[in-house]
Formats: sequence, C-alpha cells, structure tokens
Amino acid sequence: MTTTTTPPRDTSSTPPAKESARDLLLQSVRSNMRQYGMLVALAFIVVLFQIWTDGTLLLPNNVSNLIQQNGYILILAIGMMIVIIAGHIDLSVGSLVAFVGAMSAVMMVKHDMPWVLALVLSLLIGAVAGAWQGFFIAYVGIPSFIVTLAGMLLFRGLTQIVLEGQSLSPFPEGFQNIAKGFIPEMGPYTQYHNPTLVLGLVTVAFLLFSEWRSRKQQLAYDLDVTPTGLWVAKLVAISAAVIAFTLTLASFHGVPVVLLIMCGLLIALGYVMRNAVVGRHVYALGGNKAAAKLSGVKDKRVTFLIFVNMGVLAALAGCVYAARLNAGTPQAGLNFELEAIAASFIGGASMSGGVGTVMGAVIGGLVLGVLNNGMSLVNIGTDYQQVIKGLVLLAAVGFDVWNKRKVGR
Repeated sequence: MTTTTTPPRDTSSTPPAKESARDLLLQSVRSNMRQYGMLVALAFIVVLFQIWTDGTLLLPNNVSNLIQQNGYILILAIGMMIVIIAGHIDLSVGSLVAFVGAMSAVMMVKHDMPWVLALVLSLLIGAVAGAWQGFFIAYVGIPSFIVTLAGMLLFRGLTQIVLEGQSLSPFPEGFQNIAKGFIPEMGPYTQYHNPTLVLGLVTVAFLLFSEWRSRKQQLAYDLDVTPTGLWVAKLVAISAAVIAFTLTLASFHGVPVVLLIMCGLLIALGYVMRNAVVGRHVYALGGNKAAAKLSGVKDKRVTFLIFVNMGVLAALAGCVYAARLNAGTPQAGLNFELEAIAASFIGGASMSGGVGTVMGAVIGGLVLGVLNNGMSLVNIGTDYQQVIKGLVLLAAVGFDVWNKRKVGR
C-alpha cells in the first residue's frame, strides 16, 4: 500500500493578508458598482463638458442656473423613483404639473390670494389628485399604467379649461422666489456668501458623521465593511466635492431656494425609504408582492400612500415650474413624465421593481440636466440632444441588465 502526500501550497508569491485585502477590495467594488456607477458617469460627463465648453459649465452662475432649471424635474424624479420601486408607473405627473400651475395662477392672479395660502392649496390639490388615482390603483385594482394614462388626459384637459387656452401672469415676488430666489446674505462682508459657507460645513460634518456611524454599526454586527483605505478615500472625495460645490455657489448669490427644497425632500424621503417601516414595505411590494402580502404588508394602503406622495411632489414641481416661468401656461409640463421616468432608470431603478434609491433618482436627474445644459452650451441642436439622451437611457438600462446577469452568475 502506497501513500501520497500533497506538497505544501506555495504561498510565497501571494501573501494571505494581501490576498484577503485584495479580495475584500474587489468584492466591495463589485457590490457598489450599481450604486456608484452612475455617479462616476456623472463625474465623467461634468469633466467632459467642462473641457468642451472651456470652463463655462462650472462657472458659478451656470451652476446656479443648472440647479434652478432642473429643480422641478428632480422633485418629480424623487417621487417617480418611489413609484417605480413599488412596481408601478405614473404617466400623469406632467399634466398634473400643468394643472396645479394653472390652479395656482387662477388663485393668485384672478382672486388675489396670498401666495403662501395658494401654495398650500396647490399641494392639497396634488394630494387629492394622487389619492384619486391611488384609490383606483390600490382598491379597485386597475393597473397604474391605465389609471395614470387616463389622468394624463384628464389633467391636461382640465388645464385647458381652467386657463381657457391663455397664460396667466404675473405672480407675487415671494412665489417667484421659490424657483428663482436665493437664501439671503447675513454676517460681515466677505468674498463669499456667508450662509452658504456655513451650510456647506454643516453638510460635510453631517455626511462624515453619518458615514462613521454607519460603519460603526456594521462593525458592531460583524458585517462586511469597505476596506479602511477605500473608506477614507471615499470620505475625502465626498468632502472635497461638497466643499468645491459650496465654494462655487458661495461665489455667486449663494444657495438657491429650490436647492434647499430638494435637499429637504432628499433627506426626508431618503430616511423614510431606508429606515421607516413603510419604506421597507415599498421595497417588499416591488420585490415580491405575493410574499409581501403573506408577510403582513398592507399592500393597498402602501400603494395608496405612494400615489398620494407622488401627487404632492407633482404639485410642488408644478408650483416651482410656474414660479420659474412667472406664469401658468396650458403647455406646461409637456414630457415631464418621460424626463422623470428616464431619470429614475438612469439612477438605478429596475423595471421589475424593488430596486432603487432616492439619491439615485437625483443622480439620474443630474445626468440628464448636465447633458441638456452642456449640449446647449456647445450649440448641439435639440434634435441631436434627444438622440443622445435616448442612447444614454438605453445604456443605463443595458448596464442594469448586464449587472444583474453578472451577479446571477
């Protein structure tokens, strides 16, 4: 009887510690590819157009203009992302934007209503419109595509009826400042906008604390975390980006009011989707509705609330758009629903539902916004702009499909 011995493994070429660190790094990159892929794409697009426009893209006045131009689309994209995560779609938001803008114009221009009251009533109109559609989707069982398609036609027709085919203007200055205003200057005179600098520092401190707390919690539960070097590099990159953005805004008129609105929505709805029970229920419904119902998720109520939320955000976007135009117009909101849907899918949403983040919707909206602004600065025609945006959307969804297949393998 003969015995064979297996020679010891030669580990001289790749030390175990280095191999382990390398594997962790590769695993972290793969797991975050979906999350950060569009962020890298956004950075690439910004650098490309910054070079192509000879530095015009990131001039302070153009950055402020970029935020104000795309504020209403980003607001819509946040709500649309939540709708898509739940496995639904909303085709009515563009028409609802127009209808709410028309109603706000009637209240302020024809009836001299104070703009604050008109704004509150406009948001209530959006909530009622969202509840109306949510009822048919959640409790009657009509597919969201059909209900919101009917809503698209209905709200567009109501807009024409309310405005009688004409535009109404002007709006009070306070209402216009929702879209075109900036936070006021305070403190001693400096070369920068003081409140903006303070907000920037607070934002950096908040983001660093959040990242540290999240990492601490993961370590406490013995979960895999990003390697320390990569984590530190991430914190440095986040801090540098926020500081650069802050200095850019502070060298002009400061933070636009619409940016504060978007940040408030991003923080509030981002927290709800990550930490609140209703947010987890939304993901559960989109991932597997039958399993979610068996687990005790009240699918009808959650679906109803999703469309109420979408109605309120569409109303807010309608007020922002009307304030920017300083008029309620019958043609407002055309194709806004397509822009919001495109921003959601570019930002990481999945057609099958259950996947996506609120921050991803903002990143997707910024990708489209920077593309629009950059192509306009280099005098690319609107026809070619549509072609390019269509290819970007196709590439984003294609990347999503490829990433799913790779993870599955």
